[in-house]
Amino acid sequence: MKFGIIKERKNPPDRRVVFSPQKLKEFQEQFPKAILKVESSDIRVFSDDSYKSEGIQVSEKMDDCDVLFGVKEVPVDNLIPNKKYFFFSHTIKKQPYNRDLLNAILDKKIELFDHETIVKENGARLIGFGRYAGIVGAYNGFRAIGLKSGAFQLPKAEILDSQQELIEQLQKIELSNIKILLTGNGKVAYGAKEMLDAMNILEVTTEEYLNNTYQEPVYCLADVLDYNKRKDGKVIDNSDFYNHPEKYESNFMRFAKVTDFFIAGHFYGDGAPYLFTREDAKSADFNIKFVADISCDIDGPVASTIRPSTIAEPIYGYNPRTETEVNFKDDNAIVVMAVDNLPCELPKDASEGFGEMFLENVIPAFFNNDKDGVLERAKMTENGKLTERFSYLQDYVDGRE
Repeated sequence: MKFGIIKERKNPPDRRVVFSPQKLKEFQEQFPKAILKVESSDIRVFSDDSYKSEGIQVSEKMDDCDVLFGVKEVPVDNLIPNKKYFFFSHTIKKQPYNRDLLNAILDKKIELFDHETIVKENGARLIGFGRYAGIVGAYNGFRAIGLKSGAFQLPKAEILDSQQELIEQLQKIELSNIKILLTGNGKVAYGAKEMLDAMNILEVTTEEYLNNTYQEPVYCLADVLDYNKRKDGKVIDNSDFYNHPEKYESNFMRFAKVTDFFIAGHFYGDGAPYLFTREDAKSADFNIKFVADISCDIDGPVASTIRPSTIAEPIYGYNPRTETEVNFKDDNAIVVMAVDNLPCELPKDASEGFGEMFLENVIPAFFNNDKDGVLERAKMTENGKLTERFSYLQDYVDGRE
């Protein structure tokens, strides 16, 4: 079987890749029957020569490959019929801007495996860049604090080479006794936590965070039942919240009263209560001054996130009184960092980590008859039709919704 790494063609350019040269070499060593090939690219974080030096063929033509790996959406004109493709298609939530892409995939009888659909039997994702979003998001949040306060200056993450370089920059800054709230319990939150821990910021319990004052910066890692409560007062468990979000209401304001810097690393599920609303942000008790919204749900659970920001212009201000965007240096502004493609700022580390996950969780399935069902669960299209698992997308494909 021949596997190919395709060139990223989406704009703005994405320098990430599914496999680094080193990981591709490991792939070859573990599965010697595999034939590997890399499409030439002038934007990839790893040069063509770095693949060639590992003995990997680099080519302009990928038509002879059976399986093609990319990161972002492949432009319709570049899709090769009758191939297996892996990339983030951004179609599983019926995103209207990619309906034509999914139709083209069906027309060309492509088997599509979306990175987001590569899951365990219990639905937990096996592949993703979440950790790197957390790493960069936390860094960008501290950079925003420096830009607003003038107390320190941090370089942009995109000009630094690795997580270690981000950490070294953060270790140079001095913070006042701010309180930092980090929400979430997945890869994003733990990526951000790595950065807080590397800065030697003291982690405290929820109760300590809410009730104590400190002479140094501290942070608290809060999960869904810390900032949501059942309307009937019962305390059950996380799965009850995930299964019955309508029975809950936000309890976030108790955190907002004492928090200076909020890092949103949670996953927001449909039907769950908003963490804080625009009205909440108007309250005299609302103390949050900086928001690094890594989850980046627009006009949703984090009211100050009214639009995504960009790597070029990563921060903006939100005036809670007027509910409008203002200059982040405005005295009344909540400073918002809401870049929606954070891992792009750390392409080398993100690519190396992604390849590691892929080699461990996906590639073996091609050589063991997919004994764990990873490929079967992930496959969205086959023979010009949606697979049963993704048949819910039919109305979307047909333009009926």
